[in-house]
Amino acid sequence: MALQCGIVGLPNVGKSTLFNCLSNAKAQAANFPFCTIDPNVGVITVPDERLNKLAEFVKPNKIVPTTIEIVDIAGLVKGASKGEGLGNQFLGNIRETNAIIHVLRCFEDDNIIHVDGSVNPIRDKDVIDTELQLKDIDSVEKKLLRIARAAKTGDKDAVKAEAALNKFKDHLENGNNARTLEVTEDELKHVEDIFLLTLKPVMYVCNVDEASVITGNKYVEMVREAVKVENAEVLVISAAIEADIAQLESYEDRIAFLNDLGLQESGVAKLIKAAYKMLNLITYFTAGVQEVRAWTIDIGFKAPQAAGVIHSDFERGFIKAEVIHYEDYIKYGSESACKEVGKLSIEGKEYVVWDGDVMHFKFNV
Repeated sequence: MALQCGIVGLPNVGKSTLFNCLSNAKAQAANFPFCTIDPNVGVITVPDERLNKLAEFVKPNKIVPTTIEIVDIAGLVKGASKGEGLGNQFLGNIRETNAIIHVLRCFEDDNIIHVDGSVNPIRDKDVIDTELQLKDIDSVEKKLLRIARAAKTGDKDAVKAEAALNKFKDHLENGNNARTLEVTEDELKHVEDIFLLTLKPVMYVCNVDEASVITGNKYVEMVREAVKVENAEVLVISAAIEADIAQLESYEDRIAFLNDLGLQESGVAKLIKAAYKMLNLITYFTAGVQEVRAWTIDIGFKAPQAAGVIHSDFERGFIKAEVIHYEDYIKYGSESACKEVGKLSIEGKEYVVWDGDVMHFKFNV
């Protein structure tokens, strides 16, 4: 599943540095605006300790983790919605992503120029929010023009669409993101085709100095207070620390470095896990001698849909699924042991897959 999170933020907030730490794709991290001219896409491995644990029991030839794509999108400035700076390109790139990782500068450093001359993460957030809102208003107004004639003739669908669109338009014009508007499923359907930018789920990443990485600082508190209404996750990460970790070659060295700083895991690992969760994704596993592999599915997928992630033929010719819950697999240590104690179940087309299920599909095309 090619699901993408776009990293956004004003120039010089640490966005590209963070992307470099997330991916082997090296965006140019430099101390000047617009150093990332084209979107850089990195395929990011999702850390999952369960995969390694299963491999300890199965001893496969290879381990294949699941992934998501992270897109480093060029920085923007005020006026982006009107085409200023790299605005049109930025807005086009972000439209293609499934969720937004919004990086905010929450550290002081006289050696790193701020595009607006001072550190203020709320002002920075508002700049980007405003540009996205303006673009969304433009999208809503264009659709309103398209359906206006039908609405005037009394077409029921058009009248409903017009009411829903005007509801979003008023909300956006009051300086609010679309994701904070309370709407019905029916109202939401009327904006699905215009892909509102501020309707996408968002996570705020506060880029702090090393001293603030555990406890945060005044800027982090400002962000938490400002985004309460959005019910969005706020992560505290030091891009500078993550860059140092990325330079260490061995896993042991990285763990020792984290321990010295009083951290349990890297900020990058936390970010990837949070992004995966934000996209409403879960993981199931296939486990055999050839490979132990993680597969990404949406929450609520039934067994045939999950099988289709491996190959469309698996879904088309689905017969049944053999399922072992992850905890049972670890407890009993093998597929055969689980089968002996009745912990391997045979499930049909209506089975809703659990996060961590170990599955084997039977199909016939």
